[in-house]
Amino acid sequence: MLRLARLPILLAVLATFAALPLTAADGAVIGHAQDSASSIVIGFVGGFVRHDNPYHGPVLLAARLRRDVPKGTYVRVFENRHRKTAYQTILHLLDRNHDGVLSEAEKEQARIVLFGHSWGGSAVVMLARELDRVGIPVLLTVQVDSVAKLWQKDSIIPDNVAAAVNFYQTHGIIHGRREIIAADPAKTEILGNYRFDYRKDPVQCDNLSWYDRVFTLEHAESECDPHLWTQVESLVRQRLTAEPGVVAANPRP
Repeated sequence: MLRLARLPILLAVLATFAALPLTAADGAVIGHAQDSASSIVIGFVGGFVRHDNPYHGPVLLAARLRRDVPKGTYVRVFENRHRKTAYQTILHLLDRNHDGVLSEAEKEQARIVLFGHSWGGSAVVMLARELDRVGIPVLLTVQVDSVAKLWQKDSIIPDNVAAAVNFYQTHGIIHGRREIIAADPAKTEILGNYRFDYRKDPVQCDNLSWYDRVFTLEHAESECDPHLWTQVESLVRQRLTAEPGVVAANPRP
């Protein structure tokens, strides 16, 4: 029975690696090359999804944002396992005088938005926590059906984050974090924990693997749900254009 219980997990791993390319990229899609940025938007894809897979929510959202974000905005999508590269990229962009050391003024000028799906949602919280350790603020974190790896904890939002929101669904063998909370409610506003029910309101997803269709359909639907990702986009755009100190409006699932 134990062997049978492990079968879905084994099939997931085999199916995922079968879809991986033979060559590896640097783990990101670069909006445009630059040495500094007025705002920084970082997205993370989930699972073993490539950073440039055009069928996945974070990649599609980044592509839409690049078309008309405010001038000087840096938009980049990473694979969740390249969180350290994302961290180093942020440090480089914030170092406006390129002296290799971030001043307090450079840190205070940071305007950073983080979003991600599945393992990418957990990567968002891990990255925000790493930025907190060096005193860098984050405007907004967005988790979509966030799934933490065994050694991670994605439920507590660090106090360097001004606002955070969590979208999740509860069906299937893989489903997202139901609730996020603020480490310090006086410093972080939780905009909400919003549940989507894809058995009640299913979403048509193209180009799903056979494994996703059989075992993780609802989790996959959270990644291709246009209604959900439109709300994520709206929140991101609000934060990029809001005056300092203004918190994003609550989404309406």
